[in-house]
Amino acid sequence: MAEINRQQLIMALIPAGANPRLAGVDLTALDMRRLNLEGAILRGANMQACNMQEAILRSTNMTGADVSLAQLPFADLNAANLTSTNFTSSNMQGVRLNGANMTNAILNGANLQGATMTGAVVIGVRFDERTIWPDGRKGTQSNPTNYTR
Repeated sequence: MAEINRQQLIMALIPAGANPRLAGVDLTALDMRRLNLEGAILRGANMQACNMQEAILRSTNMTGADVSLAQLPFADLNAANLTSTNFTSSNMQGVRLNGANMTNAILNGANLQGATMTGAVVIGVRFDERTIWPDGRKGTQSNPTNYTR
């Protein structure tokens, strides 16, 4: 269960201005649909099973965050730092990851169908046979570097 609810998060974001600090906060299963968290510091946050559909997470720092089982359809993660972020079994359909740093990110079982990854750094990205790539291929039928050009 999240430490805070959606209303408390919104109220905390209003005075926070640019780059709100939410590092290490437990946001488990929180409804974050369509929220603008651009530039937020979310290092090590627990975001398991969050609904972040269409959320703006551009330029966020989510290093080491746990985003497993999350709903991220059409979220904007352009230029985000996603180093060692765990996206296991997350729905990432149509997500924008252009220019994101995904070094050592975990994509086991993630659904990236329709995602854009142009210019993303994908060194050490982990995936398995359940991972669905932007073009619909599964697992080792492709690899993340095929989508960064």
